[in-house]
Amino acid sequence: MKKNYFYLIIFLLAFANLYSQQSAYKDAHLESLRKLTSEHLDKYEYNESIEVAMQMLEESKKRGNDYYVYHSNNILGVNYGDLNDTLHSRKYYKEALKVALKLDNDTLLLMSYNNLGNVYSEDKNTTQIGIDYYNRTIDLATEMNFNSRLLEPTANIAWTYLDLGLYDKAFPYLNRTWKLMGDRDDNTTRAQLLTLMGRYYMGVNELEEAKSHLDEAIQIVERDTLILEASLAYKEYAQLLSKQGSYKEGFIALEKYEKFNSQIFERQRLSDITNANVKFDVIQYQKDLEIARKEQSYKDELIEKSQERMYVMVIASIILIVIIILVYRINLSRRTLNQELSLKNKELIAAKEEAERLTVLKTKFFSTISHELRTPLYGVIGLTSILMDDKSLSKHEEDLKSLKFSADYLLALINDVLQMNKMESNLLDLEPMPFNLNELLRSIVKSFEFTRLQNKNTIHLELCQEANSNLIGDKVRLSQILMNLVGNAMKFTERGDIWIKTKLIESSEKTAKIYFEIRDNGSGISKHNQELIFEEFSQLQSANYNYQGTGLGLPIVKKLLILFNSEINLMSKEGEGSTFSFEIEFENGKLSKEDFIQNIQDHDLSVESIMSSGEKRILVVDDNRINQVVTKRILEQQQFVVDLCDNGVDAIERVRNNHFELVLMDVNMPGISGLEATKRIREFNEDIPIIALTAMEIDEIREEIYESGVNDIIVKPYDTARFYQVIFKNLRSSILR
Repeated sequence: MKKNYFYLIIFLLAFANLYSQQSAYKDAHLESLRKLTSEHLDKYEYNESIEVAMQMLEESKKRGNDYYVYHSNNILGVNYGDLNDTLHSRKYYKEALKVALKLDNDTLLLMSYNNLGNVYSEDKNTTQIGIDYYNRTIDLATEMNFNSRLLEPTANIAWTYLDLGLYDKAFPYLNRTWKLMGDRDDNTTRAQLLTLMGRYYMGVNELEEAKSHLDEAIQIVERDTLILEASLAYKEYAQLLSKQGSYKEGFIALEKYEKFNSQIFERQRLSDITNANVKFDVIQYQKDLEIARKEQSYKDELIEKSQERMYVMVIASIILIVIIILVYRINLSRRTLNQELSLKNKELIAAKEEAERLTVLKTKFFSTISHELRTPLYGVIGLTSILMDDKSLSKHEEDLKSLKFSADYLLALINDVLQMNKMESNLLDLEPMPFNLNELLRSIVKSFEFTRLQNKNTIHLELCQEANSNLIGDKVRLSQILMNLVGNAMKFTERGDIWIKTKLIESSEKTAKIYFEIRDNGSGISKHNQELIFEEFSQLQSANYNYQGTGLGLPIVKKLLILFNSEINLMSKEGEGSTFSFEIEFENGKLSKEDFIQNIQDHDLSVESIMSSGEKRILVVDDNRINQVVTKRILEQQQFVVDLCDNGVDAIERVRNNHFELVLMDVNMPGISGLEATKRIREFNEDIPIIALTAMEIDEIREEIYESGVNDIIVKPYDTARFYQVIFKNLRSSILR
């Protein structure tokens, strides 16, 4: 009974406001049911109220109107609360709360929280849950700025704490309640609050303050004839007077309490009787309702069974129709897919042809780029070599060396890019040939002499003595691998040491497996970068700015070693240097080193013997003036007599009408190409040695070059020593014939 008043106030106020705000959910039929169930509730006709509320709940759910679903549950909660059926009351209040949360309606939430607070706070075992719901009501009302909604839950929390004897916790809420009360003209609420304050001060033993508040409350209830509030006030007043020792006055107050309480008791007794009867009726109604539902369910089941056969036939017919439609659509889809597949095949063939065309264009592009880049480099490297041999320019020797190094380096970069393209296009195969491993290593070390001096490094060469000197393998690809690794070591080492080591690790009569190791004590490579360096176009920063690169060297090494069925191994620590190693199995050559050299000497003619046999005239055919000058000066250093011409037609006539010991023929010329000119020369002169000069990538056109009748090939820009070697080899062959 203690909080019924506050509960009634908030329920009526909230319901009035809510009704005015929810016109969007209004349904005439459901609204009539809501009014009817509320009227029964006001007259304490709980059985009728619950029956109408249940009907409203079912129809609200069918219509999907959550607003009336909320009110159905809420009214049911009120009915069962009045009947002291706490379990059912909580159940329906919680269902109402779920709907309020779903609707996200603050007003509905406010009402739900307060209702649940009332239900739970009445039970001493669940008072804290009730207080939590009151606090939710306060928080939400504060957030909504509904100050008028704060008084009831705040007073109810204070009342609950007073019932529990927790006076310190009750006091802040009592103070807040008085502030919220303000000047409100509501003597009933004021009388109850004064009584609560009297209870508090009596509980903390401030009896004078308690008497002051209870006296004021008694004045109000006597003046306005408030029976419930008078009973509460006189009960507390009697206890206060007894504590103060005023037993006579206390007895008089207790008599007044009994007088008012008897009136309340009579009402309560009648109410309890009514509630008991109603509760019995409700239980009976629920049983009848359950029986009716079971009967309806049974009827529905019979109807369902009677219609089952018809449904089966209808479903079977529908399934048959669906199958027919599916079969038709599958056939149609298959026909469409066949057409699409045919179209895709045509597109694939076109794409393949386009890819092949682009591959041819790519090959031609790289061939053209090779020619266009190498041709001017031939002039730069050749002229630089000539100038370096000029003693009068000795003071520019260092500048010329730097110039030649830069040109050689640029040529190496071009070769790297072209090499990578060939490997990616699977155009690269190994070409086994006899070679001397130790001589190859000495030659590689010698080629780095300029860089070694520039970086002030020391190269240590540890040659393998156990292996056969004459091995069979791709000498050119092995040279590329070693040059890139030594160059990499040189790049990241300054004023340090570089070790090049070979060792025989396995041997048999036919094969020899050689271990190669290139080690330096330079800057080293961090763990993070050890995988990165083998990716294309990836570079680490080097302190040696004279030796930067494209970042293709190590990727080329890795891919070339795959051709040798090998792999690169790396051990490195930052700041302590790096070690690159790999193993390659070669075939053993049939001749020893000594036999190999002797075999060459037996069939060789010395340069002196060749040149002493008379004047040697060479025809140089090249459309580039600078290249003509370079080639002529290089040949004249060996006392050759050189004639020049710049086209294939002139070259044919020169050979037809003059005697030459050898022809250097540029492959790529306007008009008649060098290969076409060679074919025409072979029609009347099959013996004269013709050497092709080209700056193009020869792997793609090597076979075409030799088919034209060319004896040998020199790729521009060339090494001077290699140039002379090819010249004298072909002159020697000519003399032997």
